[in-house]
Amino acid sequence: VAMAATRSVMRAVRVFEFGGPEVLKFQSDVLVPVPKENQVLIKVHACGVNPVETYIRSGTYARKPALPYIPGSDVAGVIESVGEHVTAFKKGDRVFTLETVSGGYAEYAVAAANRVFPLPDKLDFRQGAAIGVPYFTAYRALFQKGCAKAGESVLVHGASGGVGLAACQIARACGLKVLGTAGTEEGMNVILRNGAHQAFNHRDPNYTERIKACTGPGGVDIIIEMLSNVNLDADLQLLSCAGRVMVVGCRGRIEINPRDTMSKESSIIGVSLFLATEEERHECATAVLDGIEAGWLKPVVGLEYPLEKVAKAHEDIICSSGARGKMVLLL
Repeated sequence: VAMAATRSVMRAVRVFEFGGPEVLKFQSDVLVPVPKENQVLIKVHACGVNPVETYIRSGTYARKPALPYIPGSDVAGVIESVGEHVTAFKKGDRVFTLETVSGGYAEYAVAAANRVFPLPDKLDFRQGAAIGVPYFTAYRALFQKGCAKAGESVLVHGASGGVGLAACQIARACGLKVLGTAGTEEGMNVILRNGAHQAFNHRDPNYTERIKACTGPGGVDIIIEMLSNVNLDADLQLLSCAGRVMVVGCRGRIEINPRDTMSKESSIIGVSLFLATEEERHECATAVLDGIEAGWLKPVVGLEYPLEKVAKAHEDIICSSGARGKMVLLL
């Protein structure tokens, strides 16, 4: 009897139960997934780490994957094989993804072909792993949900992380006045090198007064907010008339006075990339690829970890004193 061809195995990180970083299990004998129709198999060189992946892993997030699962969505690598009906890619193509089907914290990942994009030679794989979620989220927050226009001002709160730096670069390229906050001197310098006109240290007890002095009585038109459970109340004081806070990140509850929105007819708008339509994703992709082509979209890679150290990465992304670019796992 002919034996079925044995499928090869790979290194990957799997989650068997929800909980702290310790539930991330590194394994070296996980079966390599097989792409179905309209899917591709990617040999992963780097994978981005996003705060949302820590929320999903802890079991506290609205979306709960079926256990066990492999986390990770932003991978960059090379096409290994393609499923039926895939014409846009072939073996050997350099690509990055917005999401994966099988999970990105692995040596190989399957992704839907329409969530995969060509990675230009001018960017390396580490940078490729820093594009997907951060840049698509920043573009969605600024334009699809925030209706940003050239000439308006934007305050990026927590601007030295992946989404924050993406927002600074995009906003600057699109003609907005860009203000950013960070928690360290180094973080502030990174922001200024990546599109912000001015940087503020959010650990300075008077930083909101400094922002007010900078924006004048008019206030700021848009705030991109990564930590709304800490900053939302103060954000409402900084807004202009008809200003809007885009809630990109949140780790808990906060008390606000809704009257603060009435006095300026301001808005608090939630942002979720998962809810983007096919058309909206296509619009984000076009803007991102144009930005790479034009040269202003340059992902900043921060801390790098080997796949085995993924638990440390999950700890650091939540507890570190200040981000300096996008955190990535290297394979």
